[in-house]
Amino acid sequence: MVNAILKIFSESLAVDAGETIIRMNEAEKNRLKPAAEAETEENMIDGTDNCAVSEDDGMEEISKGKISRECDISDLLPSDKWELKEVTALLMAQQTALEIIVNMCCSEDPSDDEWEELSSSDESDLFMENSYSEGSGLLMSPLCLSAEVHSAFLNNLIPKKILEKTAFPNSVALDICMQNPSWKPLIKKLNTVQCRALTCLHSILLVSDVDCLGGASALQSLAQHLSQLIFSKTELPEDMEFLEAITSALRALLQTMASKNISQCMTPEQLLALCEASIHSSNANVRVNVVSILGISGSVLAKVQDTAETLKMIGKFLLEVAMKESSLVVAGEALDALFDVFADGKEAEKAAVQMKLLPALKEFQPVFKMRIRKEGKGQYSTDQLCVLDNVKMNLRRFIAYQETLGKNPT
Repeated sequence: MVNAILKIFSESLAVDAGETIIRMNEAEKNRLKPAAEAETEENMIDGTDNCAVSEDDGMEEISKGKISRECDISDLLPSDKWELKEVTALLMAQQTALEIIVNMCCSEDPSDDEWEELSSSDESDLFMENSYSEGSGLLMSPLCLSAEVHSAFLNNLIPKKILEKTAFPNSVALDICMQNPSWKPLIKKLNTVQCRALTCLHSILLVSDVDCLGGASALQSLAQHLSQLIFSKTELPEDMEFLEAITSALRALLQTMASKNISQCMTPEQLLALCEASIHSSNANVRVNVVSILGISGSVLAKVQDTAETLKMIGKFLLEVAMKESSLVVAGEALDALFDVFADGKEAEKAAVQMKLLPALKEFQPVFKMRIRKEGKGQYSTDQLCVLDNVKMNLRRFIAYQETLGKNPT
């Protein structure tokens, strides 16, 4: 049963929606062309008849009117746009397939309310694939999927199909949709499919180990792919749904790579540019993702020589977010990222001293505690408050740790 379902999903995802739009739009033009030509010819005949009967009375006008209506074939044409409906159905099928695959890979099924929230705002869950292995290089973790599902995913090349859907929509297809008002809503549907695929990527990265993901080379290829999606255009993406989906996927990927000491392909400068552009997003999840991404990157850099200046830039950015961010959740994530970046290493110690991190945190500590007391109740969930309490405790411990370093310089 599972294999049969995934086979259907695989066949649906294998269809190139962009090429389908191009083909169906051409089919619509060809279908409507005879009607347009007939109407033009009829208008020419009407013009000739008008000249011929210009001196006749109203009876001939009535007769001509009957002829005109008899020659009108518009009633014989399809009243609906079947080509447009076919493309819409395809995109809906692909979106649904991706959403179901996300649920199949999650350790816990989200409730209806949770999925509704995920669908309306934007994603955060699932995928995996060795981009160039014809579906065999990237394996599902047997710890997270049953043997049946694991085998069905691989047999039907689901990972490969999902990765393909993370790419930007066909530019020619987008132009067609932009120029045709009735086809324009397809643009949103194309973007939604891309975001669902990125959500799939995020989920698989969370539940799979490195070997199951195809090894270090596959993860580095995936990092390059995500980097191209983010930085391929002159301006960073602004769409909230896409930003949340891709930053969630990138966060999970960088965390996986960092945990296994796999070199990262994105430069600190690129990550800082992404964070500076995204930190003002109205979507708090995007802001949480980007500060976490910066924390992961900084913690890796802290182990590399001659990175103090870069660590100082990262530290200043995270400290400013922690102090000025309106959301306590984002501020707490920024503090957590700071703890990760400056947890260990001579370069981190040097950068912390140069940016006066310890006095800044000691001054901020009572402010953060007061904000939690004043803003916590009523504005944040119990789980969020637990996380914030943990951040508050870690802040106290981190300050004590930094004080110890000051007393015992290495």
